[in-house]
Amino acid sequence: MALDEALLQAMPRLGQPVLRFYAWTEPAASFGYFQRYADVERMTSLRPLVRRPTGGGLVPHDADWTYSLAFPPGDDWYSLKATESYQRVHEWIQAAFTNLEVTTELAPACQKAQAGQCFRGHEKFDLLWRGQKIAGAAQRRTRDGLLIQGSVQPPPALSRTAWHEAMRTVACSRYGARCVEFAPDHALSERAQELARQKYSQPAYNQKR
Repeated sequence: MALDEALLQAMPRLGQPVLRFYAWTEPAASFGYFQRYADVERMTSLRPLVRRPTGGGLVPHDADWTYSLAFPPGDDWYSLKATESYQRVHEWIQAAFTNLEVTTELAPACQKAQAGQCFRGHEKFDLLWRGQKIAGAAQRRTRDGLLIQGSVQPPPALSRTAWHEAMRTVACSRYGARCVEFAPDHALSERAQELARQKYSQPAYNQKR
């Protein structure tokens, strides 16, 4: 969470989009910036719980594939409406699954289920596999840029590495991206460590509402 927020803050300086894939070292759950901690505690037995810098609902992190996207204010993606951005990122993931010979569809409408839980029911433009939601995302837009955080609950027998490569392939072929490996510089790493230490690891932040 800290590195994602640090990436968002660094967008004016970096001046280019960054796609980040990451995983979890232990079962955990993240929850939306505006959710009440007391409500989230009752929804899951997963611990630790960490508040995201983006909105949305509770997301379990165990066997999921997580990613983030950060865009500077000058990028075309930044100018999209929230619903357009949400649709585009799931079209990207859908195309990556198509490359892996997995058929998915974008949800045509919202189907509400248990309130506050991201993967119970689905929103319009969530990604579905056999009618079940397998990908959702949340966004935050500031003067510094746009941050998208997403989670994929993959169909069985798929390789995470193959999906990463398929995402890069689609970025180049569909969106004209030129993918190069990104390494956080000293300033970005320092800011991420500061946010982790002073914010995301602190009960006062995670339980603030």
